[in-house]
Amino acid sequence: MDQADDVLYKSNMARTPLKQAILSYNLFGEVRDLPDVVHCETLAARSVPHDWQFPPHRHARLHQVLLISRGGGHATVEGRDYRLRPMTAVNLPAGHVHGYHFTKGTKGWVVTIATEILDEVLSAPDGLSRTLSEAALLRATPAMRRLMQEIFAEYGSRHFARAHVLKALSATLLGLVARALAAKTPAGAPSAGAGLFDRFSSLIDDHYREHWPVARYAAALKVTPTHLSRLTREAFGCPASHMIRDRVVREARRQLVYTNTSVSNIAYALGFNDPAYFTRTFTVATGLSPSEFRERVYKGS
Repeated sequence: MDQADDVLYKSNMARTPLKQAILSYNLFGEVRDLPDVVHCETLAARSVPHDWQFPPHRHARLHQVLLISRGGGHATVEGRDYRLRPMTAVNLPAGHVHGYHFTKGTKGWVVTIATEILDEVLSAPDGLSRTLSEAALLRATPAMRRLMQEIFAEYGSRHFARAHVLKALSATLLGLVARALAAKTPAGAPSAGAGLFDRFSSLIDDHYREHWPVARYAAALKVTPTHLSRLTREAFGCPASHMIRDRVVREARRQLVYTNTSVSNIAYALGFNDPAYFTRTFTVATGLSPSEFRERVYKGS
């Protein structure tokens, strides 16, 4: 791993000294409502207003792929520093800490996909989700660059079938990134706890509808609940209980956007015996009730 780039487009980002606590930024209000199918912009679009510098931060529910076509700079990814050069691609899963100092005039793009959309794009059980969960810098290919250009052009259009085309292009881009991740030789040993996180995420995907408590996940992983939450706090800035809850909320958001299923039926499908309790859980996590969330998304679209 020797190159990178990423545009942080935070709608209300304030400069923060590097020694302060790591911030969780939101893109286009991602805590409260789903964004467009994807978000795509040039590196310069957000870098210029911030003097080409972005302090270390994380995105709670966003996956980003960044590509530098010209220029460079420096990146910090999970506490490690990297030199950025032309034709570097950066894969940044949700929750991973990263920061940038770009050389003025750097050219490139960044594609951001909400985790709910990612679930739709990566529906096939072929291991892509697991492969793409690695934060990494890669050598970009001409095909990746062409796809970035196509996504950027389609994103700015209002053509018929725009959403379908954006999903297809994004899925292809993620496939090429996953292929590069699978083929590359990792630089250095995996980070401590990486295997545990992988198994924890898989267990959550298998059992989030059953509402397992943290203790049951910890027992399945053969660690203590305290140890599991300590590791998730260090890696993602939240306790294990929040990761479990957020998986339920993520599926709820998907159902509210992509189906006409009633709120009560969504609650029952997600393992809640009481729709009112589901509504309270969703509201605490997102700041909106399920009905308000669905209404806001529909108005936005």
